Amino acid sequence: MGERVRVRYAPSPTGYLHIGGVRTILFNWLFARKHAGRFVLRFEDTDVERSRDELIQPMLDSIRWLGLDWDEGPDVGGPYGPYRQSERLHLYHQVVERLLAEGKAYHCYCTQEELAAQREAARAAGRPAVYNGRCRHLTAAERARFEREGRKPVIRLRVPDEGEIVVDDLVKGRVTFPVSQFGDPVLVRPDGMPVYNFAVVVDDHLMEITHVIRGDEHLSNTPKQLFVYQALGWEPPRFAHVPMILAPDRTKLSKRHGAVAVDEYRRQGFLPEAILNYVALLGWSPGDDREILSLDEMIELFDLDRVSHTAAIYDVEKMAWMNGHYLREADLDRVVDLTVPRLREAGLIDREPEGAERERVRAIVDAVRQRVRTLEELVEASRYFFADFDTYEEKGVRKYFDRDDSIGILEAVRERLVRVEPWTQEAIEAELRRLAEELGVGTGRVFHPTRLAVSGRTVGPGVFDVICWVGRERCLERIDRALAFIRSRRQAAGATGATRA
Repeated sequence: MGERVRVRYAPSPTGYLHIGGVRTILFNWLFARKHAGRFVLRFEDTDVERSRDELIQPMLDSIRWLGLDWDEGPDVGGPYGPYRQSERLHLYHQVVERLLAEGKAYHCYCTQEELAAQREAARAAGRPAVYNGRCRHLTAAERARFEREGRKPVIRLRVPDEGEIVVDDLVKGRVTFPVSQFGDPVLVRPDGMPVYNFAVVVDDHLMEITHVIRGDEHLSNTPKQLFVYQALGWEPPRFAHVPMILAPDRTKLSKRHGAVAVDEYRRQGFLPEAILNYVALLGWSPGDDREILSLDEMIELFDLDRVSHTAAIYDVEKMAWMNGHYLREADLDRVVDLTVPRLREAGLIDREPEGAERERVRAIVDAVRQRVRTLEELVEASRYFFADFDTYEEKGVRKYFDRDDSIGILEAVRERLVRVEPWTQEAIEAELRRLAEELGVGTGRVFHPTRLAVSGRTVGPGVFDVICWVGRERCLERIDRALAFIRSRRQAAGATGATRA
């Protein structure tokens, strides 16, 4: 490109970072890195009623946790600061004074009641319900009278009465809007605060932003911003409006669809690389069928030409599946380091494991992560390695414990486990396979009731891993407890009818 790319993410600090924001950040970040440009972070905090300073740091923390960085921003500085609108008010006032002096903007004293009456009259006449320009040509006497009445004016921009305004969008193509549907937009509120569509233009121009990549819910704002660019004689950036993200039922995304703040995904045990990988594919394609992409691969392949024109469908189950892939592929010690605090929080261990205990935890995590999707699931799926349980999966009880031969098989398993040496997966496997052969039964008749007795569950890591890392003493205790459970169950139900061959 002939100019150095400069893009920005400019959120309002009114909430926490969600999936839509992550995608906007990621697309801008990828575009900047692809073209050796600059990624700018700034905060649009002039909505004094909704903006909350205490939300800025959590948003910065969430972006950093995702593994993304920014070249300029409120915390790292840069040559185009300040990077918070509340600290740039003098710049907006300078620009609006210029517009007033050039006759391109004017004070409007209409009250909310008068504006409502104007809109109602326009609707009744079949016209667009926009401001009718009543205050465009106020005399000095009329302005003075309104001032004496205590009216606080807004400042509006004069726009053409007719014609069209065109957005040449890098994703959507050429989009045309009739000027008549806008009226004269407000630039500055009565309290002196600039409105979004004015401040964003001043910021993007002064920060030399070359491309604005954002969700297509902002497309309707773009003509209002272009009016400001035209009035000031400034060259606008290139716009790229990416498709909306919808729920699987194609309704607006919400918490009930699993769309929660990034920090909540972090608490649930999602890995940042999985979130970024999944979000990248919401409305963008790498050009082939691959689904697993590193950040470096995304940078290499990212192109606005590959952004879809249609809405993206968000599926938290697909993201969880992708997270499971990353959990299995991640460095094991990293996964252990992420899991240990969760095990302590769950009360499953009482201190940082060291030495042999660290190796045991490491082995358990490695075995369990093959079947789970999140760190939260990993902790739950490994619970029986660390703590006893008092229930068994009912379907397993019916299938494995209610067999006529279950007591005899578990007694034989117990006897073999007493004498297994050394206590390793390989030695345990050899002994139990030998037992099945001696009993003349399939290995499943030995393995399944043993797994249920030792873990309380019918699925999980390999049964030899389970036995080994639960430990000999605890395995023997659990088999004894399972035998007592089976006998009690049979006694309660009667010796016949409740068991089967």
